[in-house]
Amino acid sequence: MFHTIVVAVDGSEISMKALETAMHEAEVWDADLHLVYVVETSMFSSIPMDNTWEIIYSLLETEGKEVFEKARTRAEQEELSVETHLRDGHAGSEILALADEVGADLIIIGSRGKSNIDRLLLGSVSEHVVRNSSCTTMVVR
Repeated sequence: MFHTIVVAVDGSEISMKALETAMHEAEVWDADLHLVYVVETSMFSSIPMDNTWEIIYSLLETEGKEVFEKARTRAEQEELSVETHLRDGHAGSEILALADEVGADLIIIGSRGKSNIDRLLLGSVSEHVVRNSSCTTMVVR
C-alpha cells in the first residue's frame, strides 16, 4: 500500500517514536524511507545575517546530522536503509515539499516538537502538515 515514506525527525522523544513507527511501516510495505530534519530558519528571519545567525544555524545543522546518525544506526539494526534530507526553512512547508519531490504516499510526524513552546513560536508543524498534505499523514503521539 505504501511505497515511499517520509518521516520528520528533530531528535525529540516523540520524533524517535515517529521514526520507530516509520521503520515498522517501511518493513511491512517494503517501502523506501526518507528522513527529514528541518533547520527552522523562519524563526530567525528578524535576526541580522551576522555571526550570531551563522552560529545558531551551524549548531542546528550539526544537531540535524547527529539525529540522522542516530536514526541511521537504528535503521541498520532493522536492516533498513534510509535516505536523509537536511532542509532549512519553515518545517511544515519543507516536509511537504520533500514529500512531493520523492513522491511520498505516507508522511509520519510527531505530534509535537522538542518543547511545548515550539507550538507558540512556530505554530504546530504537525497541524500544518496534516492540513496541507496531499497524501496519507500519520501523527504519532
